[in-house]
Amino acid sequence: MARESMEFDVVVVGAGPAGLSAACRLMQQATDEDKALTVCVVEKGSEVGAHILSGAVIESRALDELFPDWKAQGAPLNTAVTEDQIFMLKNEEKAVKVPNMLVPSTMHNQGNYIVSLGNLCRWLAERAEQLGVEIFPGFAASEVLYHEDGSVKGIATGDMGVSADGERKDSYMPGMELHAKYTIFSEGCRGHLGKELIERFDLNSSADAQHYGIGIKELWDIDPDKHQPGLVLHGSGWPLNDASGGFFLYHTEGNQVVVGLIVDLNYSNPYLSPFDEFQRMKHHPVLKQYLEGGSRVSYGARAITKGGFNALPKMTFPGGIIAGCNAGTLNFSKIKGTHTAMKSGMLAAESVFEELTSAGEGGKELESFYDKFEASWLYDELFRSRNFGPAMHKFGPLLGGAFNFIDQNLFGGRIPVTLHDNDEDYAQLKPASQCSPLEYPKPDGVLSFDKLSSVFLSNTNHEEDQPCHLQLNDASIPLNENLSKFAEPAQRYCPAGVYEIINDEAGEHFQINSQNCLHCKTCDIKDPAQNIRWVVPEGLGGPNYPNM
Repeated sequence: MARESMEFDVVVVGAGPAGLSAACRLMQQATDEDKALTVCVVEKGSEVGAHILSGAVIESRALDELFPDWKAQGAPLNTAVTEDQIFMLKNEEKAVKVPNMLVPSTMHNQGNYIVSLGNLCRWLAERAEQLGVEIFPGFAASEVLYHEDGSVKGIATGDMGVSADGERKDSYMPGMELHAKYTIFSEGCRGHLGKELIERFDLNSSADAQHYGIGIKELWDIDPDKHQPGLVLHGSGWPLNDASGGFFLYHTEGNQVVVGLIVDLNYSNPYLSPFDEFQRMKHHPVLKQYLEGGSRVSYGARAITKGGFNALPKMTFPGGIIAGCNAGTLNFSKIKGTHTAMKSGMLAAESVFEELTSAGEGGKELESFYDKFEASWLYDELFRSRNFGPAMHKFGPLLGGAFNFIDQNLFGGRIPVTLHDNDEDYAQLKPASQCSPLEYPKPDGVLSFDKLSSVFLSNTNHEEDQPCHLQLNDASIPLNENLSKFAEPAQRYCPAGVYEIINDEAGEHFQINSQNCLHCKTCDIKDPAQNIRWVVPEGLGGPNYPNM
């Protein structure tokens, strides 16, 4: 059955903040210059926002530019930050509150807002549709299409109704080809098409190694007497004795808080479980005081691209551009990526529109993008934060924090030295024989929980009879190499219980519970053999995050 095709001026892959901002900016320019433009956005989630997960405290800087009247239009930025508190957790009971004067200036949040990023994306999608953008939720972009000259032609969505053994079911529907003069790839962290494009066009040849973290988050209803709208807590230290990272707890609207932990994926102990570190952390008095007596509403996890300026790949190639967290535009020094992703999408849109209105043919490299990027506040902001992550990786939280205080507060991010970290995250795992197993307390069902009950709260679902979207390059590696050398860390780094070593009558085997997958991409990043390849499942599959 042949695939049908549709023609557009621009196809945007991913309805996150970068993709939706790009789509809106494209149509705004078309309206301003009275030009006809066809733009579509494809989104693998069941609806816009279903797969969106972030803290999130955001700056409105990019939104101010995109929709100056966003308040009048009802953008869901309802909770302004009222107070910052930063803690260093010394152990399971004690903590030191860090004076604001000693905190790097980039981590202050005056003027920012606590939001549900999923709800913000839903609002942006409404604005995009009002401007004439076509949005197709539930359609997973599974393949990049190329012209004969090697330039990008567009994308194809995945086939529906294929069984686990590759046979066509009665419900079979072939994917559709979406052809475009330019395609903007804004899939979020470790997008699988972005990964392909980076390799195909050698886009990271001049960049440092990319770095990642895993962010795990819960939404809680808490006692109204404990709720302080606008209060923002950040911290580091315990329980991450074997890793770097930090926690957050934000008091949002409606007597709710969001609480989470970010664990850098360059940790070395294969016995470490980011999920269990998070569950243990919530028992610390700094966090427990707000959560106790409350109830957990939702759960999710997502990898974070945090290599920053030094790890940015070349973003353009013939026929397309990579934007947002797919490229790695997050500003780690601020622990924020929404405003930077939005701005990168807007700059991409301006370059695409300029090319379409000057030549009109498409398929060329967007040479003007770099002039726009380097002249923007986005470039300046990312450049000023270039040392933040490498300093933390090289020197640890105390000395690295001191370096960053000097760099950010005294030099404004322009200290005359650039630190580099070119050690790949997955290569940092040590053999299990060189590490001590970590024992985690059993969840109490009050503040801490198990993986399966957590996944249930994410509303994750996949059509069970479909090809596994977690592909192994070599099916023998999990047992023959990863288990013997690293105690198979996939059992622990996955926050959803996808990977298991099973011992039964048939013997020992490696089991992939793909139904549980949260689409966090951690396995694609952290597997020590780089043997796991994450590809898109059928559209509509994955989590359905409410208010996250």
